Amino acid sequence: MKNRYVYPAIFDYPGEGSDDGISVSIPDLPGAYTCGDTDEEALYMAKDCLALHLYGMEADDDDIPEPSRVPDVGAEANQSVVLIDVWMPK
Repeated sequence: MKNRYVYPAIFDYPGEGSDDGISVSIPDLPGAYTCGDTDEEALYMAKDCLALHLYGMEADDDDIPEPSRVPDVGAEANQSVVLIDVWMPK
């Protein structure tokens, strides 16, 4: 267990003219998905999602994978890779 985790997340932006929000996934953690209507909200939700996902993994004694390097995360034209960090003191 560490006190700080930093993982890349993919922010998937809707197409022009769409009113859908920003979908967020954390590729290194299957099942870690969230969304937000604005960049600020998506970032807040991504931090919350990462913390809750890792907390559950720690509580279940699951192995926590090493985060991917940003250049190794594939992103499409409507996507951005954003580093998400969370503090999880014991």
